[in-house]
Amino acid sequence: MVSEPGSGQPADVAWGLRATITALMPGLRPSDAKVMRLVLEDPAFVQAATTGEVAERAGVSPATIVRAARAAGFEGFGALKRALVKDSALRPGSAPPGELNDKSTAREIRELVLSSHSDTIGATRATVDAGQLGRAAALLAAADSILVFGVGTSAAPAADAAYRWTAIGCKASAPHDSRTAQLQARLLSPRSVLVVVSHSGRSAETLTVVDAAAKAGASVVAITSFASSPLADRASAVLVAGGPDLGLHMAASSSRLAHLAVVDILHVAISLADLPRALHALGIAADITESRSL
Repeated sequence: MVSEPGSGQPADVAWGLRATITALMPGLRPSDAKVMRLVLEDPAFVQAATTGEVAERAGVSPATIVRAARAAGFEGFGALKRALVKDSALRPGSAPPGELNDKSTAREIRELVLSSHSDTIGATRATVDAGQLGRAAALLAAADSILVFGVGTSAAPAADAAYRWTAIGCKASAPHDSRTAQLQARLLSPRSVLVVVSHSGRSAETLTVVDAAAKAGASVVAITSFASSPLADRASAVLVAGGPDLGLHMAASSSRLAHLAVVDILHVAISLADLPRALHALGIAADITESRSL
């Protein structure tokens, strides 16, 4: 789950409102998604326009505007407009991220990519729900074993998570292929946790591993970019963190960094839940590192 937009929390973080709406988009009905897409593409227009003007430009009925706002977590269209005003005040003079194309200069590429990465990590404050985070941390701290899995661009954060959590005393592993992951998932216990890192939450390979873990009775923690997906529906705890689409699959790239940030948050939470275990394991890791240093 993500933080509720209507509560005002996402607007307390630059780009937080945009990140929250983006995370909710896959779960909206098509007509509601058209309205929210306009909010993302031209927030200044929506902020100043009437319900009728927004409906005409989005190609929907006025009633759909109100329904779409409520579907995104707001009390109504007025609450959405107030959130847009507050959100724009947090980033004066800035504009929504553009998109890379064959005309982009080296300077534009540098600025757009780095800005995307920075904004995405910052906006994670708005999309990672504190309750879901606490549940995930509690499951992981008490787990007798942790299996971490991701494919494609999600494989690197998965491998990093397994190593980092092993270094604080967890029994964690991250198999590289889905067949091995599926086998290990079936061998998990009800006290085990499968952590899945996935941008879309829709990969068939990933969902096969999730279903195998569920069959074994293990809990599932999802680190993903969208609040609504087959993965989110199957997870015991959902941690949402994602980036904007800049073209050239850069949404997955920015999301990967946000997912790594979530791994770090969980790393600290697990460590503090059993500090003696973490310090003992970190001491061993330091000894190994020192023994291999020239």
